[in-house]
Amino acid sequence: MSGGMPAVSALPEIERRTVAKVSWRLLPLIVLIYFIAYMDRTNVGFASFGLNREFGFSATIYGWGAGIFFLGYVIFEIPSNLLLERNGARLWIARIMVTWGLVAGAMAFITGPVSFLTMRFLLGVAEAGFFPGMILYFTYWFPRRYRARVVAALFLAVPGSNALTAVISGALLQLDGVLGLYGWQWLFILEAVPSILLAFVVLALMTDRPAKAAWLAPEERTWLEDTLEAERRNTVQAHGHFTLKQALTDRRVLALAAIYFFIGTATYGITFFLPPILKSLKLTDWETGLATAVPYVVGTVGMVAWSWSSDRNDERRWHFVVAGVIAMLGLIAAGPMLGSLWSLTAMSVAAIGLYGTKPAFWAMPGEFLSGPAAAGGIALINAIGNLGGFVGPYVLGWLKDATGTYEAGLYFLAACALASATITFLAVRPGATGAGRGGTAGRPAAATERVRPETV
Repeated sequence: MSGGMPAVSALPEIERRTVAKVSWRLLPLIVLIYFIAYMDRTNVGFASFGLNREFGFSATIYGWGAGIFFLGYVIFEIPSNLLLERNGARLWIARIMVTWGLVAGAMAFITGPVSFLTMRFLLGVAEAGFFPGMILYFTYWFPRRYRARVVAALFLAVPGSNALTAVISGALLQLDGVLGLYGWQWLFILEAVPSILLAFVVLALMTDRPAKAAWLAPEERTWLEDTLEAERRNTVQAHGHFTLKQALTDRRVLALAAIYFFIGTATYGITFFLPPILKSLKLTDWETGLATAVPYVVGTVGMVAWSWSSDRNDERRWHFVVAGVIAMLGLIAAGPMLGSLWSLTAMSVAAIGLYGTKPAFWAMPGEFLSGPAAAGGIALINAIGNLGGFVGPYVLGWLKDATGTYEAGLYFLAACALASATITFLAVRPGATGAGRGGTAGRPAAATERVRPETV
């Protein structure tokens, strides 16, 4: 396609060298951090086996506790992202990691429904701002044409973490009785330790901005700063200068927030309830962990392929829409298959769609936001989207208690996936040239998608 990414061999040497250095320096660490963060927010799905036995939680109480994390996250997300923009990512991300590690470990000492809900809420407060902070951080380091793949690299931590968490958590539950602690207590304690240790790695290795990157050669720093500055100027020329207040009330931002809310509802509904759903197959804790890993491994492969195609064709809208429809079809198919291993196949199809939406989606906000407006706008999108992390588990748990089966809940999640695809189809249109796609490399700007406010 004429608007696609240029072949690697056609890229200038300075660009290939600089992007490769930045990628190898930053991405492995960031992916590992998000991997640990996601483990600490979702391991409650496996702890639920012991929690339900110990405290007699209903599906509604469990769903409420799984989702209330996101209420705490949402309340403090925008302030956290603005503080990251002001104080720098290095110190702020390290602070977030220590805080969430301490709270995640303290989950081992809950004594009933009230302390369960309280600690899950506080975990959300502690982690608030981490993910949108990383999306914002990428805009400091990567030109636009690389961002779908960079976001996909970050999102590798999501299905990857879910898969490994499933295996590790299933194993840790076998420590039941060691030193007088339940297996679910060991799960919370041992899976919290890495976040605290990695905070010190962040302080040692993370760099706030390219201007401070002593590990880049002078000409590489110059190329990167010039390219990013040219993109920021072109963004202002193409979309106008956005203040923080304007970004938080812009219809395009709100449209993206609505899209992310619905796909987040579907994603987190599955994330927190897939272990209990598969446990109903009469599997052991260990077997449930292995089975739960399967959809996430499949989803990882699908997400990588989707991100490569999105960047290769410089296209976001249809990649999101098609992925959303695939997620819907997988969730609908899983409903009547519950109680059989065929449901695992349908869930794997749904995972391809759910995770395939993420890279295309997070490449969109940077098309028209920069600076403090990007910090606030991205945080708002993620905050509203993460409300879906509350709605999905809560509604699925409530429907399970009301109907005695997870089938109605899966249809609800399928409707949410379809809603996200529909809003994307209606609100995101092929637009004018992307701001600054050519950067300073001398290539013409490529056609891209923009969110049109008049369609919302």
